[in-house]
Amino acid sequence: MLDDLTKGLWVDQKYPIKLIDVDDRVFSYREASPPEKGTPVIVVLHGIGSGSGSWAHLLSHFENQYRVLAWDAPGYNCSTPLSENRPGALGYAHALHDFLDAMDVSPKIILGHSLGAMIAGAYVAEFDPSLPILILADPANGYGQATPEVRKEKLNYRLNMIHQLGPDGMAEKRSRNLLSISPPREALELVEWNMRKVTVRGYEQASHALADGDLVGRAMEYHGDVLVLCGSEDSITPVDACQHVAQAYDNSLFKVLPGLGHASYVEGPELFNKVVEDFLETLDA
Repeated sequence: MLDDLTKGLWVDQKYPIKLIDVDDRVFSYREASPPEKGTPVIVVLHGIGSGSGSWAHLLSHFENQYRVLAWDAPGYNCSTPLSENRPGALGYAHALHDFLDAMDVSPKIILGHSLGAMIAGAYVAEFDPSLPILILADPANGYGQATPEVRKEKLNYRLNMIHQLGPDGMAEKRSRNLLSISPPREALELVEWNMRKVTVRGYEQASHALADGDLVGRAMEYHGDVLVLCGSEDSITPVDACQHVAQAYDNSLFKVLPGLGHASYVEGPELFNKVVEDFLETLDA
């Protein structure tokens, strides 16, 4: 195994972390874009156990067509945590709104993975229902409609895990759960490298957001074009659960990505990016 620094060295070299101050907070992010100004913007949002560096293959694929912004959610990498213990998806949506406003961008496309999909859904419902395109990859719906007992169980499981293992231990023991049975070595290393950048505070807040979340609850408030993707071997948000999310949106297309696990965009970037690209081409985006 390569040491942790070497695993992600190419990501940091090609797409180094950038920082932007927003009032008394800091957001970290990575960026790729063609030299021409005025190109459409794609914003990509990572999941609960990940970070901006997980999108390196997507940034590379689309950097000649779009300006791609990959944020680190509040409490992740160098981004300041949210002030609330239980911010909910809406708390992250407010933070995303502040981040995009500070960046002075109006995205054409938002792509969220897992928890990032929940954040994306809350953002478009609350702030930008006219966003042209929403892409939800292996979306986490959350447990907001579950019984209090189930919500407590799911929350305690994640809180115990981050407290007992810490980011390094969680990366070592949990990375494989985000992938298929036989993932490429590079995918496993990239998942692990990003998971080590998780902070305890950020993971705690995100865990509460998942426990309280309800992505489909506001789906009818968005009327743009929607693509929902799911790895066929996703054991975290299985195909049936992802299809349920797709069915909640008016104008959605649902695609299953054969042989890929939950972190589908990391494990199979060629397939994932091709399906996204084909979808955008059908919309002339």
